[in-house]
Amino acid sequence: MGQKTKYIFVTGGVTSSLGKGIISASLAKLLQGRGHSVTIQKLDPYINIDPGTLNPYEHGECFVTEDGAETDLDLGHYERFLNINTSQANNITTGRIYQNVITKERKGDFLGKTVQVIPHITDEIKRCIKILGNEHNYDFVITEIGGTVGDIESLPYVEAVRQLKWEMGNDCVVVHLTLVPYLAAAGELKTKPTQHSVKALLELGVQPDILVCRTEHKLTKDLKRKIARFCNVNPEAVVESIDAETIYDVPLLMEEEKLDCVVMDKLGMSTDPKNADLTQWHRFLDRHKNPETTIKIGLVGKYIELKDAYKSIVESFVHAGAENGTDVEIVWLHSEDINDSNVANQLSGLQGLLVAPGFGERGIGGKIEAIKYARENGLPFLGICLGMQCAVIEFARNVLGLDGAHTTEIREDAAEPVIAIMEDQKEINKMGGTMRLGAYPCDLKEGSKAHQIYRHLEISERHRHRFEFNNKYLADFESKGMVASGINPDNQLVEVVEIPNHPWFVGVQFHPEYKSTVAEPHPLFVGFVKAAGEIGKSLV
Repeated sequence: MGQKTKYIFVTGGVTSSLGKGIISASLAKLLQGRGHSVTIQKLDPYINIDPGTLNPYEHGECFVTEDGAETDLDLGHYERFLNINTSQANNITTGRIYQNVITKERKGDFLGKTVQVIPHITDEIKRCIKILGNEHNYDFVITEIGGTVGDIESLPYVEAVRQLKWEMGNDCVVVHLTLVPYLAAAGELKTKPTQHSVKALLELGVQPDILVCRTEHKLTKDLKRKIARFCNVNPEAVVESIDAETIYDVPLLMEEEKLDCVVMDKLGMSTDPKNADLTQWHRFLDRHKNPETTIKIGLVGKYIELKDAYKSIVESFVHAGAENGTDVEIVWLHSEDINDSNVANQLSGLQGLLVAPGFGERGIGGKIEAIKYARENGLPFLGICLGMQCAVIEFARNVLGLDGAHTTEIREDAAEPVIAIMEDQKEINKMGGTMRLGAYPCDLKEGSKAHQIYRHLEISERHRHRFEFNNKYLADFESKGMVASGINPDNQLVEVVEIPNHPWFVGVQFHPEYKSTVAEPHPLFVGFVKAAGEIGKSLV
């Protein structure tokens, strides 16, 4: 469009988990629906370089981008809503900011000056914020700042925003997401937490332009006027964000509140009186909310107490369910609770089984028992990453008779001999690293189940794993009925396995859930949900 990139900052106050990521993605969707190019980035205040080493219980799922960046799970929301790829530049942490500054200091870039939070840390934050706008032709860059206003960790980010507001003038707005709680005893909504949150932001030199108020009840016009008066914003800039049935309702709720129009007005941009074009979005929501059938799919994992640990998988089922006109009910199964004596009872009533990704030995036994049950009973099965690895180990043990089948790491100190069905890629491929991250190509076997699912012979999928199938056992596997239907063309690593004489049994080394979006549900999940509805229902 030839216009200067506009910057939108989304901050949060009062409490965490108000939904800054969903609000950011929803605003981006509305602007995109008006024909604008939009991207979103997340600034995380923690000192880790990235979430790659964080336990899922700490921070939920680690989302992986096409270029191999291990990032915050909010980037998954951005991609699912906008149907565009994010990158390393879309997620910045305090750890990375300080790492960059210290590296520059060691190289002498600061010419012997004392390195300080202001200007050196804040300048680096500003540089990272502007990367996407400077290197790409975006109309809008939305920047979500993690944490809440008042946190020590967030102070340098808020200071950077304060400086950018002065430097950019009308090309920059701040959206502050806050809470308007309902006190049942008093029977009313309370605005004081929002007032204090804005006051805390003002004390740091930032006047929010727009307030998005999370609430369980409708905000009256009088309440909006009261908030506007005490927080120095226009009444139309007080936007209600009421609890929604699904996250996919939020763009429509924000459209009703005219959030996109208010933002564009604050940025000095004219707005078409017509609403954003969300035709496809409405179609998806209609199918999602009005399913023709319901199926139950078991998800076997070891972090199931925190559903965010499998966020992309859950949303992939939402997309695939809508595509199939099916409501997918996920039955959460802890891998440590499954054993050979209770597996049939645990999996009874299911139409499909997904064994989830993970790291480490904990819960491996339960995953293997669940896979054995699915293989022997014709239950539609999808194994992702560690789920695929467990599938080949189960097959090696129970079909090939290789009792010691395992991975080199997990059984390194075992008393019995270890048959390394999965090996550390650093050892077998001399890659020099311990992880395969990001997008890699895969050639599919013509006529295979994978080929039928993807309808292409050449695909690309994202990876996040350490172990690879040991190809010296491949001939033995294929002679007994488990075939490699997907191979990396560059190094012949096995990417997909399947059992042709099973109704639907597929294991993939990569993470298909990272690429599923509202506009383009992932074909593996679409095929799996369809099989569960057709094949799985006949088993119950």
